[in-house]
Amino acid sequence: MITRRTFLASTAATTATFTGHAFAQSKVVWKASDVHPLGYPTVEAIQNMGKKLEAATNGRISIQMFPSMQLGGEKEMIEQAQVGALQIARISVGAMGPVVDDLNVFNLPFVFRDEAHMRKVIDGPIGQDLLDRVTASPASRLVVLGWMDAGTRNVYANKPATKPADLKGMKIRMMGNPLFVETMNAMGGNGVAMGFNELFQALQTGVVDGAENNPPTLLAQNHYTVSKVYSLTGHLIIPEIFVFSKRTWDGLSKEDQALVRKLSREAQMEQRALWDKYSGEAETKLKAAGVKFVEADKKAFYASTQPIRDKYGAKYAALLKRIEETR
Repeated sequence: MITRRTFLASTAATTATFTGHAFAQSKVVWKASDVHPLGYPTVEAIQNMGKKLEAATNGRISIQMFPSMQLGGEKEMIEQAQVGALQIARISVGAMGPVVDDLNVFNLPFVFRDEAHMRKVIDGPIGQDLLDRVTASPASRLVVLGWMDAGTRNVYANKPATKPADLKGMKIRMMGNPLFVETMNAMGGNGVAMGFNELFQALQTGVVDGAENNPPTLLAQNHYTVSKVYSLTGHLIIPEIFVFSKRTWDGLSKEDQALVRKLSREAQMEQRALWDKYSGEAETKLKAAGVKFVEADKKAFYASTQPIRDKYGAKYAALLKRIEETR
């Protein structure tokens, strides 16, 4: 026999359970990942975005950052975002080139005159058009939220690479895209495709003789402890993108999607300011740690990589013309 007291107690318990469940269901924690450590500009920009998102939704949505390759390298992060196991990933355009071919135009050597030129391009109609193409591509299964700066990539090893002949016989790690491997081969070296998460050990053990990247990465990943010469080849200026899982995105309300897009644009501009400051500090710290910065003959490297632009750039002729005309 159910007494009134038993019924009320049961109802209260059920209500409490339901309310607690509904509240738990209403709070969402999105996972974000990056290969770089805490404090790195790309990581900090996404963390700041998370704080704004949490404030704007009264705690309903928050972001948990997994830095320092905790969830794997860029390839693994892309795969996790595609299936919805990860919501936000900061990835190199280089890693996405094989997925959405149009992005490879930014992966061509010496496609930008300098970093200021690159920023004009990604902030304008060309940049937006390419983001839209990635989002619209069925193969990507990602929604691109914005661009991020990654500076200029230069070669680092234990000896100078001031001209193509200096790279002869040197195994240089490149991102896993045939275009980059061929670029290094054209520059005089031996390009080796390798995951970023494998690189430090490969440098330590001599599996590769060097790599190429920006000063903040050389510092943050401790590669400067084994590679002491930074040659200013300036062969690549590749912007990066941060993406959102399409599987998660399709379940969001239009209001939440609009909020994420707004905060993403703010994150793009904040990261740029953070980048400029961090990059300057990184260069100072690297020099203090004994890393030698050496000028390189960029004209010689430009000439040596012309066959790469001829081979891969033909189908992007119209786009390359627009990039060249961007002032």
